[in-house]
Parts: sequence; C-alpha cells; structure tokens
Amino acid sequence: MEIRALKSLVEDIVKDAELLKNKHIKDDDSKVNYACIFSQTQEEYQELVAVSSKLGKVVKETPSGPLFHIQPIKTVAGNLQLLKIRLPDATRPERGDADFTISNYPGFKEEYLSKKGFKLIPRDNFEMIELMDPESDVRAYFSYPPLDEQLGIKNQMRQ
Repeated sequence: MEIRALKSLVEDIVKDAELLKNKHIKDDDSKVNYACIFSQTQEEYQELVAVSSKLGKVVKETPSGPLFHIQPIKTVAGNLQLLKIRLPDATRPERGDADFTISNYPGFKEEYLSKKGFKLIPRDNFEMIELMDPESDVRAYFSYPPLDEQLGIKNQMRQ
C-alpha cells in the first residue's frame, strides 16, 4: 500500500463517519479528532502499520494497535493528526471509525445518549459515546476529554 492509498482510505473513513454523525445529530459543527482503520487481516495490519510509520511516529501503544501522530491529512471534517491502526478483531467488521470533538459534551451526552445507536463506554480516565448504525460501514465516537487533550497533543490544525 502506498501513502496515497492510506490517505485515501483515511479520508473515506472520516467522510463516512461524518455522514453517519450527520444522519443522527442535528446542528453539529464538531471536527474530527482522531481516526482508526480496522484491519481485516494480519497481513493488512502489518502493511498499514508500515505505511503509517512513514507519516508519523507512534505516540501510544495500545493492546489493540498503535496510535500515530501523523502529518495532517485534510478531511471533510477538518485536519486529522491522530491515526490508529487496529489489529484484526471479529467484533469490528467495519472499515474503521472517526472520533469527533464535541464543544458541549455534557449537553450532547444528555441529549443523545438515550437515542437509538448511541452507547456510553466508560474508561479509566475518560469516557466516550459510540454511534453505530447497521447501514454504515464505520463507527463514530465522541470522547471526553478528546484524545488530543488526553495525550497532551493539542490539535492546532482542527479547523
């Protein structure tokens, strides 16, 4: 896989996640904070990690795969600087996900958590709301605090 193909895949995942988000959320101006590609095979995983390492450096190793701080990729939802490559996982048949930064997370949580497709996922130092739709090949997430803040990598290029 070439860098151009990786960027195109990331742009498609963010675009599809943006469409999913906009289908379920009204009056939203949130920007992408991070994206994840769900590897479908071990071979694809290794290839995606190798190409991603040409775009940036690993800032966090996670049990499900590395998180890279990359050169910005322009997407329909803003510039993307954080990219995760996920190990193949039977519970993640989709192509990937994008995580969006919500300016008023408490209000968002109150308004949308009870709606169909939204689910709260608590973690040790943060929480996120997952949005899934059977008609979509991606997932959308809304983390609080956003991942760039959790990592101390304030995304100056979010516009």
